[in-house]
Amino acid sequence: MLSKILSISTAAAALLLSAPLASAHGIHSDADRDHTGLSWAEIHMLEEHHIGNFDPSSFFHLHDFDASTTWTPAEILRTYGIDRDRDGEPIPESTRAHVVTTIMNAIDLDSDGGITLDEFLAFHEAGNKLPDFGLGVGAHGDDEYEYEIHHFEKYHSESDTEEMLNHPEDIAHFKHHEELEAAQERLAELEKRSIVMENIPLKFRRG
Repeated sequence: MLSKILSISTAAAALLLSAPLASAHGIHSDADRDHTGLSWAEIHMLEEHHIGNFDPSSFFHLHDFDASTTWTPAEILRTYGIDRDRDGEPIPESTRAHVVTTIMNAIDLDSDGGITLDEFLAFHEAGNKLPDFGLGVGAHGDDEYEYEIHHFEKYHSESDTEEMLNHPEDIAHFKHHEELEAAQERLAELEKRSIVMENIPLKFRRG
């Protein structure tokens, strides 16, 4: 019914699933999942990506969103899910700055404003872990991804009919889709009506 989550590329997924284990924790069902003793990164991978077995290199590549082999401040914010304001909950710029500064000071060894894979691995090999800033599990997907991974996969299945998608989250999700489609239709209509100034002879233009 709904398309499969596409945020993780096939290559990245294969890398994650074939990588050495970071810990002995496996993927639990939502009913019996216990986060006791897990690091922020482990909780993030379980909750946001449904992945329980990974190594630091895999984590780095998965969150190198532009595939530049370097984490930028923007990618740090996105990894922690604070690159944009949440619904009804603005993220103060001071909070964003604190997160970026803390991560850079801990991992960016040459202070060049970016974090390379070697720096990230050195950070982990020294026994360090990404800190938990108390900002949640790091939801950094788009609205469709967040709906599918945090609601649809927990309470529905691909065989569910539309009539079964009647939770408040489902209703809000489909209402959002309808609003987006309506906005796109209005924009398309306005574009049809718009006057292209370049096609109007100079003598008929105002000013």
